[in-house]
Amino acid sequence: MTDKDSRDRSGSGGQDQAGSGDERVSERIRQRLLQARQRFHANDNISRFVEPGELDALALEVEQRLDDLLRSLVIDIEQDHNTRETGRRVAKMYLREIFAGRYTPAPSVTEFPNVEQLNELMIIGPIRVRSACSHHLCPIIGKLWVGVMPNQHSNLIGLSKYARLAEWIMCRPQIQEEAVTQMADVLQEKMNPDGLAIVMEAEHFCMHWRGVRDTDAKMTNSVMRGSFLTNDSLRREFLTLLNLNRG
Repeated sequence: MTDKDSRDRSGSGGQDQAGSGDERVSERIRQRLLQARQRFHANDNISRFVEPGELDALALEVEQRLDDLLRSLVIDIEQDHNTRETGRRVAKMYLREIFAGRYTPAPSVTEFPNVEQLNELMIIGPIRVRSACSHHLCPIIGKLWVGVMPNQHSNLIGLSKYARLAEWIMCRPQIQEEAVTQMADVLQEKMNPDGLAIVMEAEHFCMHWRGVRDTDAKMTNSVMRGSFLTNDSLRREFLTLLNLNRG
């Protein structure tokens, strides 16, 4: 089978399903976003603009583009049994797993009133987080801690919901500095606490696999809101307990 034959076989039939030119499903979604003047950066959630059934069609379109990428890398995806289905597998992985936070709505999070009027520091973590660097699409693997100082008017959420929200936010091409800010924004809106602190520590495989190839480097950054900014003793208590938790 020639390369042209395989392109005709895999390309033409796929184009009928995924669409071509301006009829591509990606273009339909893009036009909705543009008409709504909605940003669609790598770490934005665009689920409101994806209609039922379109994610499957988008996966087929991405599969075709990945097949083209592999061909451009001079990989014989027709004869090589190891890469014959790589385009399909990677498309599914991107849309349904590691970038799923772009295409799925926020997880349902039930909020409870602070009936007991709790006003003491709460620390949640470490929460294991997995993301991808938006510069090289290499893995970011790390841990995240959340500090909450509630007040009598705050809403409380279940412990597992912190992990679900973190996964939803991190499963996008990200840079770590913006990821923790997004996490803080979501929790601030849902809980309305007096203070909120987020600390994330992660390894970046764009440093492990390429460039300097430093396998030991980690990045740690934080976002502090409300009383964590204004109350030095509260911030110290949070960081001290967090460091004990790390140990």
